[in-house]
Amino acid sequence: MGLQTKKVLLTPLIHPARPFRVSNHDRSSRRGVMASSLQELISKTLDVLVITTGLVTLVLEEDGTVVDTEEFFQTLRDNTHFMILEKGQKWTPGSKYAPVCKQPKKSGIARVTFDLYRLNPKDFLGCLNVKATMYEMYSVSYDIRCTSFKAVLRNLLRFMSYAAQMTGQFLVYVGTYMLRVLGDTEEQPPPKPSTKGWFM
Repeated sequence: MGLQTKKVLLTPLIHPARPFRVSNHDRSSRRGVMASSLQELISKTLDVLVITTGLVTLVLEEDGTVVDTEEFFQTLRDNTHFMILEKGQKWTPGSKYAPVCKQPKKSGIARVTFDLYRLNPKDFLGCLNVKATMYEMYSVSYDIRCTSFKAVLRNLLRFMSYAAQMTGQFLVYVGTYMLRVLGDTEEQPPPKPSTKGWFM
């Protein structure tokens, strides 16, 4: 029992082979390769692309990021596209990739859309979806469901109750403020008449 536990714990973790795509520096030759480690991927890439140079660099095809550690390699997804560069070759962006520094043109600050739909043909009003998108990056949406007459009436009564509560609190606050203001003016003593006359 102890020997089997030791054997299981000390055996190195072997990752399963995963699919990747590889190409040469000018993207004229592309191949698919199955590999479980970075070293195996480089070795198989050299074989399928018939590269005899010993010194090569493996980069991500989309942005030219150098892949040189096993830890980083294991974090990449299946079907990641790599490019192999021989000595003296440099990564260049492909025709379908825009330069990194070029930002997409923004068409506006905010966009609000209203979608009216029904979940069931028997719905009273249906549902309204309001979606606001700002700077084409952040979006907020809210669903208003009015599926039956009872639900509409219930929501209307709930809104009227909330509005009545808010109105009552506002009136209490205004009344308290007015009593405080009027109470302050009543407590002040009247001004004393001056003892000096006009003709002195």
